[in-house]
Amino acid sequence: MAVRAAVLPAIGSPLEITGIDLPEPGPGQVRVRLAAAGVCHSDLSLSDGTMRVPVPAVLGHEGAGTVVAVGEGVGHVAPGDGVVLNWAPSCGACHACSLGEVWLCANALSGAADVYARTTEGTDLHPGLNVAAFAEETVVSASCVLPVPDGVPLADAALLGCAVLTGYGAVHHSARVRAGETVAVFGVGGVGLSALQAARIAGASKIVAVDVSAEKEELARAAGATDYVVASDTTAREIRGLTGKQGVDVAVECAGRAVSIRGAWDSTRRGGRTTVVGIGGKDQQVTFNALEIFHWGRTLSGCVYGNSDPAQDLPVLAEHIRAGRLDLSALVTERISLDGIPAAFENMLAGKGGRALIVF
Repeated sequence: MAVRAAVLPAIGSPLEITGIDLPEPGPGQVRVRLAAAGVCHSDLSLSDGTMRVPVPAVLGHEGAGTVVAVGEGVGHVAPGDGVVLNWAPSCGACHACSLGEVWLCANALSGAADVYARTTEGTDLHPGLNVAAFAEETVVSASCVLPVPDGVPLADAALLGCAVLTGYGAVHHSARVRAGETVAVFGVGGVGLSALQAARIAGASKIVAVDVSAEKEELARAAGATDYVVASDTTAREIRGLTGKQGVDVAVECAGRAVSIRGAWDSTRRGGRTTVVGIGGKDQQVTFNALEIFHWGRTLSGCVYGNSDPAQDLPVLAEHIRAGRLDLSALVTERISLDGIPAAFENMLAGKGGRALIVF
């Protein structure tokens, strides 16, 4: 059956909106009709080669939809069920999974190398980060779908698949922000806006949002920021000025740039914690000298997928949504059609907005 999708024909090429042929789900597979998909900066990183992906591919890893068919052996979902796509399912058997660190699963992205569909001309297609959400429908492994929690609108649930899990997890699982602590979030995109809300939920006493664009201040404050700083050479000094010359307890870096990682580190107090969520390229080199590492006693850590376990964290996030503590609509700056993806990529390159949501 042919459906429309956004195909990446080659690394560095623009996306092409075209028809693709999807097979029926085989054993252990699920076919999903997408309700919505988020346009995430990680998709841009895949398209430009920052992150490796077999091509041609259908990108899109943040989505939700309705099950239309299941293959043999699938029992946890059925046709008609609303599901969230999980682009990094854990295998449960590798070393990381045995340690309970499912977000570091060695086999999580093994499905991205599979051929899951073909163009109408017969060219093999790969499923981006496993789920190929930039399409009207997709066929995925059953491990890539989780039931949508009660009380969460299906279209909004798409954001739970990446931005919210990552931003919330960075604050609660990686940085482990405690009530009363001060927090700075660098980068006010979808993940950054989620991190700001998560810091508010954690009870942070001061939440500083940092971004290169002054236009994002309203978005940031709506998400929970108490202060806003336009990124510059004096960012760390400004943040120390907002915190009694001490610096924040925690900085969460969501941009993946050397200058903002270094700025986040410099903005924390002595003994502070910096969590890096943003995905940067190999050319983004961050340097520290040995004396400052000793003197400042700070902690710098990476964070993959918010150090989250989607199966455990989705119900927690749903409770925050139902209680009004977490607002998914605040993360969406525009709702677009499938044809609007190329323009959304251009907006990301220009540093505009929080998150575009494709509504099918």
